[in-house]
Amino acid sequence: MRRHLNTLYVTTQGAWLNKDGENVVVSVDNQERGRVPIHTIGGIIGFGRVLISPPLLGACCLAGISVNFMTEEGRFLARVEGPVSGNVLLRRTQYRWADDDTRRDAIIKSFVAGKLLNQRAVITRALRDHGETTAEAPRAALSAASDRLANIVRRLDKPLDDEQLRGAEGEAGMVYFSVFDHLVRGDKPLFAFVGRNRRPPLDATNALLSFAYALLTADVRGALESVGLDPAVGYLHADRPGRPSLALDLMEEFRPFFADRLVLSLINRRQLGSKDFKTLDNGATLLTDDGRKTVLVAYQERKRDEIQHPFLDEKVTVGLLWFIQAQLLARHLRGDLDAYPPFIWK
Repeated sequence: MRRHLNTLYVTTQGAWLNKDGENVVVSVDNQERGRVPIHTIGGIIGFGRVLISPPLLGACCLAGISVNFMTEEGRFLARVEGPVSGNVLLRRTQYRWADDDTRRDAIIKSFVAGKLLNQRAVITRALRDHGETTAEAPRAALSAASDRLANIVRRLDKPLDDEQLRGAEGEAGMVYFSVFDHLVRGDKPLFAFVGRNRRPPLDATNALLSFAYALLTADVRGALESVGLDPAVGYLHADRPGRPSLALDLMEEFRPFFADRLVLSLINRRQLGSKDFKTLDNGATLLTDDGRKTVLVAYQERKRDEIQHPFLDEKVTVGLLWFIQAQLLARHLRGDLDAYPPFIWK
């Protein structure tokens, strides 16, 4: 089983990362701020004006450590990695299946089913935990949304092509986010949710969702590359220059279970407030430096939680889930598994 390694997040503007022996050293204004052994790191993500020395980049490439550069707001810019691992035959199979309607649609159905079931689980868990303290109208709306998601999932049992599957996924997303505000129990004036918006996010909740999704995309992309798959060629998401389509495919089943629940937890536990957000002249709402750090700490801590994997039937840390699912997808492409088993939260 793969070891759960930490990700080093650097948010301080002007930070300089260099290699000293077998350590990553983080300095700001020529003052050392931190030192981390290289062998304990699985990835480095720098936000904004973060600089990395060539010797450290070379060491990361040799050690299989991915280095990601993002804007301060969390938008992906670039990724540096060493030689691509994995069997070229696996990638050739991945490409062929993307053009095979039957095989492609079967994989899409698994991704969509995993996402929809996990969306429904988020709602049913909220009803179970907070149903008695939820007003009647929101409780009824959540129950109706849960039932409608269940109906959409049942429709997946019928033969559907890729466009019909994408339509089911889109319909489920509308249902899910139509009641998302009822899951928010924190500061409603600040975190009121009226719908999903992005590029840029226009409110605090959407800013959190977009930031969490960006972090998750980077993690899932690294997991796919670690097993030899090409994150750019997917099945549910159409190919587009610069888009990590397969990473977006695989992360769909983790959006509700991991990212959405993380955002709701931060809001409902009142770990974030108005001071953690800023609004730009164009209306965009973004996290401040302190807000980003709060999210990053919670993100990393959540990855250390343990969960029983439904397919492997063994306990694993949450941060290993995307690596496990990437391995299961690779096994399906190799013919070792009859179908791809999505991660379903129970």
